[in-house]
Amino acid sequence: MNSVFPALTSLEQFRQQFPALASKAYFNYGGQGPMSQVALDAIFQAFQYIQNVGPFSEEIYAWVVQKSQQTREAIAKELNVSPATISLTEDVTVGCNIGLWGIDWQSGDRVLLSDCEHPGVVATIGEIQRRFGIEVDSCNLLETLDGGDLVEAIAKHLKPNTKLVVLSHVLWNTGQVLPLTEIVQACRQNSPETKVLIDAAQSVGMLPLNLAQTGVDFYAFTGHKWLCGPEGVGGFYVNPETLESLHPTFIGWRSLSYSKEGLCWQPDGRRFEVATSAYPLYCGLTAAINTHQSIASPQERYQQICNLSKYLWQQLTELPHVKCLLTSPPESGLVSFQVEGVSHRELVQTLEKQGFLIRTLRSPDCVRACVHYFTSPSEIDRLVEEIKK
Repeated sequence: MNSVFPALTSLEQFRQQFPALASKAYFNYGGQGPMSQVALDAIFQAFQYIQNVGPFSEEIYAWVVQKSQQTREAIAKELNVSPATISLTEDVTVGCNIGLWGIDWQSGDRVLLSDCEHPGVVATIGEIQRRFGIEVDSCNLLETLDGGDLVEAIAKHLKPNTKLVVLSHVLWNTGQVLPLTEIVQACRQNSPETKVLIDAAQSVGMLPLNLAQTGVDFYAFTGHKWLCGPEGVGGFYVNPETLESLHPTFIGWRSLSYSKEGLCWQPDGRRFEVATSAYPLYCGLTAAINTHQSIASPQERYQQICNLSKYLWQQLTELPHVKCLLTSPPESGLVSFQVEGVSHRELVQTLEKQGFLIRTLRSPDCVRACVHYFTSPSEIDRLVEEIKK
């Protein structure tokens, strides 16, 4: 299997940078990625610097502004967008809430979401429905597991007054990758007023992205999964053409621009930021992103993820008591499967005691293993052998 690692950096040398990988076989990148020692050091050094200087000072304020901008720039490079389009948030959920609550909802407006969305998003839409009297439609993407047309499965549920479509770029339960550009085009053809909000929990750090070309309106993501940054830092992308139509819901001093005329919103993505954050975590995420970018391009990393997920998928399909949800190799690092005759929860608990970290999912009832570009083939071999037992 080809490696993305340069000649001077072997896979094992790279993996040694991650303390969590020393004692276990890790397959939970879709839940939370382990941090490298470089990222951990960056966080500690930042906290230490702030305390040494004095946490509330002119010097630290200038440092915060600088580090925040560096983090936006690092994220923007991964997404191929302008840093001005990025709001720094805590996680995917906060980003989704910014988009969902910032729309000027009217009674009778419609929202379309899929049957594969995260419960947090589903619950938020339910509360918006209760408060504003909107209508909620659902499209069935689980039906496409055997090769159905994802775009058609979504487009046939669009209505003239569909105001927002809410989808995941990579479905967190099946690992399917949605064709984002084609979906956005279908929504625009339905109505120029139909906006698209994407839950990008499983795509940022895995897929090579060029959001500006997709035309997507809102894209909420986190840094603690496939980017292997610290929990507590995420981001929210807003298409510049959609910026003025989205109203801030969470408001703080970072949202505002101060002038002689009075208070007004920041002219870019900063208007959706709030107030004091754990700024040293920004340093950790920036260091994590820089580490990935120093190894290989987003396209090379993604190809290695696909190579490894195919390797895992193929081995699992050869086990007589295992059924993979997808009937063809995944286009992502998520491999979901079912095991006959055993409790999935007990299987996961047993594997964890033996040093293999995977997880269960409720809908559909299955087990999910995630591979990153630095997962080792030997880890996969050992996991499959344990499942086989």
